Amino acid sequence: MNIALWIVAGLLALAFLGAGVSKLVTPKKKLYEKGMTYVEDFSEAQIKTIGTLEILGAIGLIAPAFISGATWLVPTAATGLLLTMIGAIVVHIRRKEQFVSPLVLGLLAAFVAVGRFWIETL
Repeated sequence: MNIALWIVAGLLALAFLGAGVSKLVTPKKKLYEKGMTYVEDFSEAQIKTIGTLEILGAIGLIAPAFISGATWLVPTAATGLLLTMIGAIVVHIRRKEQFVSPLVLGLLAAFVAVGRFWIETL
């Protein structure tokens, strides 16, 4: 189970790092042109904030592999990313857009959060 959790956490970290960096460095207009039409609902600052939170979540998922004693970061980061994906699902449903990607990412984040909280209590 521990190996599966690390693999999923690593994949999530890659996905959120990529998404976060994209939101952080790409102007809102370019994101819209790339098909991310949901950006219409957010200001430039809000998009950058979401990107920053995604990057911090990605770091939190993998940092304990390099920092002794920081195991609490993984379930905390996974929970934060799950909440972010719940927000994304709400936005996409409200806009009548597909929400499969945030749903899958949210379920994977929930798997990591629950798995890590559970392992921590053993």
